[in-house]
Amino acid sequence: MSKFVVCAGGSGGHLFPAQALAQELKRRGHSVQLMTDRRANSFVADFPAEKTHIIPAATPNFRDPAKAFQAGISILQGIVKARGILKKEDPDAVIGFGGYPTFPPLIAATLRGIPTVLHEQNAVLGRANRATARFADIIALSFDKTKYSEKFEEKCIVTGNPVRDVVHAAAKIAYPQLDDDGPINVLVTGGSQGAQVFSDMLPGAMMNIPDELRKRIRLVQQCRQDDMKRATAVYAETRLNVELAPFFKDLPRRIAKSHLVICRSGASTVFELATIGRPGLYVPLPGSLDQDQLHNAQNMVDVGGGIILEQSTLSPYSLAKELTIILSDPEKLKSMAQNAKKLCLQNAVQKLALVAEDAANEEE
Repeated sequence: MSKFVVCAGGSGGHLFPAQALAQELKRRGHSVQLMTDRRANSFVADFPAEKTHIIPAATPNFRDPAKAFQAGISILQGIVKARGILKKEDPDAVIGFGGYPTFPPLIAATLRGIPTVLHEQNAVLGRANRATARFADIIALSFDKTKYSEKFEEKCIVTGNPVRDVVHAAAKIAYPQLDDDGPINVLVTGGSQGAQVFSDMLPGAMMNIPDELRKRIRLVQQCRQDDMKRATAVYAETRLNVELAPFFKDLPRRIAKSHLVICRSGASTVFELATIGRPGLYVPLPGSLDQDQLHNAQNMVDVGGGIILEQSTLSPYSLAKELTIILSDPEKLKSMAQNAKKLCLQNAVQKLALVAEDAANEEE
């Protein structure tokens, strides 16, 4: 039996694949501990870790020297704390899943001579992972088209993006029957932080969808708490069958029950839709220097499982037009659902677990 420390940033996008690996390692009889930052509090309860270590971390803002300096201090504190924890726990390998909370433990592991694996969820190697990559022994990739520096090529291996057990369970649910005049289940989710754009656009879009089509829609929408009152008032005018909530704990099951998902295109979201096999209208998060969400979504579009709608050109009217076209074409939706599965690399979590075990054995 080996002991692993899994480290990840405190958002679902980093923690969900880390959780999937932890579940698999535990099934194989290994010991798993989690190292993360304070943001992870809402996810830690479901994480199968024997211990959870909260370490200082921060995202550097190089445009603001004062904030960059403070972030540097936090990262140094994180390295010191992580090194002390690793000295005490003495793991066989450290597995990082990105975000700046991964940086201190991987640096600390390198200083202590502990083997390290870095997993990149997105189709572009992220900034935190680029900063950490030189210290990692192995870099595991989710997409076979992931963009990364050639200097890391010898370290890279494609494993796919592991998804949680609840996602694999949801994948057993067949695509819902879609009749010409039956209900159409539409799910809207904005990732772990929600997405204001959907609260801004969806209510108005629904008002512009033809009455005969709109009355068939059963809408389930993740809506930020700040937007709930406003969205509820507009939806009341549409007389739409709608369920709003800031967070859905059973999101994979709701994805499986949907005919169409409207969402951001973080890697975890994309691979959950790929695993379950559901069509997506993807609105990538704008403003990212790396455009990682756009590249994630493009990979899904390339296999015929999704459509990209760029936020900069999105309006309630254009969204209504797109929804009217796609929701009026049951065969297209079914085809996209099947195509989405093409992006899912089989046995991703088992492949990553083997990489982790190999790294731990190297230490021996």
